[in-house]
Amino acid sequence: MSVSQPLPKLHVAVLMGGWSSERPVSLMSGNGVADALEQRGHRVTRIDMGRDVAVKLVEAKSDVVFNALHGCPGEDGTVQGMMDLMGLTYTHSGLTSSVIAIDKELTKQALVPHGIPMPGGRIVKSAELFEGDPLPRPYVVKPVNEGSSVGVAIVTDQGNYGHPISPDAVGPWQVFPELMAEPFIRGLELTTAVLGDCALCVTELKPKTGFYDFEAKYTDGLTEHVCPAHIPDEITEACKDIALRAHQLLGCRGTSRSDFRWDDTQGVDGLFLLEVNTQPGMTPLSLVPEQARHCGMDYPSLVEAIIAEALSDAAAMAAAKA
Repeated sequence: MSVSQPLPKLHVAVLMGGWSSERPVSLMSGNGVADALEQRGHRVTRIDMGRDVAVKLVEAKSDVVFNALHGCPGEDGTVQGMMDLMGLTYTHSGLTSSVIAIDKELTKQALVPHGIPMPGGRIVKSAELFEGDPLPRPYVVKPVNEGSSVGVAIVTDQGNYGHPISPDAVGPWQVFPELMAEPFIRGLELTTAVLGDCALCVTELKPKTGFYDFEAKYTDGLTEHVCPAHIPDEITEACKDIALRAHQLLGCRGTSRSDFRWDDTQGVDGLFLLEVNTQPGMTPLSLVPEQARHCGMDYPSLVEAIIAEALSDAAAMAAAKA
């Protein structure tokens, strides 16, 4: 897998940082992207997003913006809408796709009617958890509009959250007024990256302690990546098919990453999509670069491929308007 044609030398603004809980990850992603582009001879302007981001983007006068932001407002459509109004060409998904994919309830509404298997569940007020369980234990609660497993809690009979959950127990209910409650799916944590119109492969994530939370994702040595996953071929193909269909149904651009849980006692019927990440990480520990390497694409080529699709999409849209 490689970029079909070499990119001309470009001026790329790499947008990173911001003020979400995922700021440190975004800075790692953005600087990795910028370093790779400079290695390939491109001119790079690094922009650590502040409230003056529009001014910085105007001053940069770049050919394209590489969006390396994670979390809100860089992943929820806010920045995408701003760049649309400014007439900028940028990587990754646009406004509508970003708004839907960041919201776990909207994602279910968009995908489940098309046959994408996702866990059931419902939105609950955090205060409800102090009165009783919204679902039979074990169940999972997580913020509706966060990524990277920020604020995820697994509530079990053996857990120390209390029966019912105590207001004093540390958890996402102390931070977020509403949470998504879903049944806990036992089994394996799997993930599949999509680049353009191709699902890359499947990785199994094996945290050495606990589950695949924010710390496990971004701390070296806490999670083993088995790439490709040692799973039956039918599960590999099902993950790739679901990831690609979800990417297309949501209208994602560039790259996305779909996260799954698979109950290996249930065969393909035990496979469930958890969420679609429209701004997957580009850090040294990130899964999309790892899967691209497995498919024969090095990191700089991956970065250029994402930019190439953004430029192609922009050219197609301009032609359609002409």
